[in-house]
Amino acid sequence: MGVRHTYRVIVRGVWDGLTDESRARLLAEADDHGLTAMRFTEEGSLAYDRALKHFSFRCVVVSDADDGDEMAGVIAEDRVERALGGLGHGFRDLRSTVTDMDTMKINRKGR
Repeated sequence: MGVRHTYRVIVRGVWDGLTDESRARLLAEADDHGLTAMRFTEEGSLAYDRALKHFSFRCVVVSDADDGDEMAGVIAEDRVERALGGLGHGFRDLRSTVTDMDTMKINRKGR
């Protein structure tokens, strides 16, 4: 096993084929999944609005640096598929944005 890196991943997608039950459940929980609820956690944080068109899922992925950003995105998308699929919610068009926290440059203002 090589060097491990920590990645912050945002997975975006579109709700698709929601059943009446899924739609009702998502709407009932919408206030808990707004902009203020978005956090990068290992379990993931789901955010969406009442329009039930798009959603985003933020998570932290720790994986082998040799596998790179692409693998972190695949791992995060798999988490989304398992989480939303397990709840019976339909979705499509997943796409990921990955940030490697170990290589990110921080520009600090001089004093």
